[in-house]
Amino acid sequence: MEDLDFSSSGKQKTLAPAAPAPLYSAAVARAFFESAGREESVAAGTKLFVENEKASRILLKRDKMYLLLEGEVALLARGRQIGTVKPGEIFGEMAAITESPRSATAVAKTACRVIGLDDKRFMAALREKPEFALMLLGLMIRRLRAMLGRLSGIPSAADARESRVFDKAMLAALAKGLGESALVRYDRGKLIMVQGQMGALMYVVLEGRVAISLRGATVERVGPGGVFGEMALIDQSTRAANAAAETDCALLAINRAVFLNLLKSDPTFGVSLLTAVAERVHSLAAGVN
Repeated sequence: MEDLDFSSSGKQKTLAPAAPAPLYSAAVARAFFESAGREESVAAGTKLFVENEKASRILLKRDKMYLLLEGEVALLARGRQIGTVKPGEIFGEMAAITESPRSATAVAKTACRVIGLDDKRFMAALREKPEFALMLLGLMIRRLRAMLGRLSGIPSAADARESRVFDKAMLAALAKGLGESALVRYDRGKLIMVQGQMGALMYVVLEGRVAISLRGATVERVGPGGVFGEMALIDQSTRAANAAAETDCALLAINRAVFLNLLKSDPTFGVSLLTAVAERVHSLAAGVN
């Protein structure tokens, strides 16, 4: 989490070149959960959540994500164990962020202590600990890259979904805050980014539509309020796909320094991105499993 300097001095931290830090920090996770979560004791054999279960606002049943403090939790899908949660690890975050059905059942293998955090408290915690958003985005993007590598087929252009991350108010606020210097335009048909190249920018679409393609097939269309290029910016790796202007486009180009500042200053920005990336992971998982 050294990229984000949340000290009160506001001075930019100078970093010497070094090997990338581990993506997951148990200390960052614990500080985040302790800031707004509630500790719970769980008996062995207890199901913390069940596969395909969905939250219900009518029944006042909210999805929770958890940090395991003590014990061991098994994750099962279709009756088969697919993973084990160890102390210091988080689980259940996908459904809490996206409001999608649970993809697995979580069962306490031993007596456990956990910190639970529902979606409402999650939003409050992000305002206090925005560095957690960067860590969670990195984890989700790692999952996305792994899934892309295992995809057995590419959706047809007709099945390509159109994504939107920011609503009109958020989009207008971003455009005003970033100013004219962030505005770039591409004519129809122009290539914006190339799979395999390093990426220094992510883009937010103001006007027009961008086609995202893999192996020559369009897999996603990004219209006003949509985002692309964030994967390479967040994990500082290569582009996972090609992007081309499907119509004349006006885009906001955001570099890593600006991106980190937005995460720090505007929690809504981080929540919107987390939701979009989590939904993409959930959607791709269906094509892998």
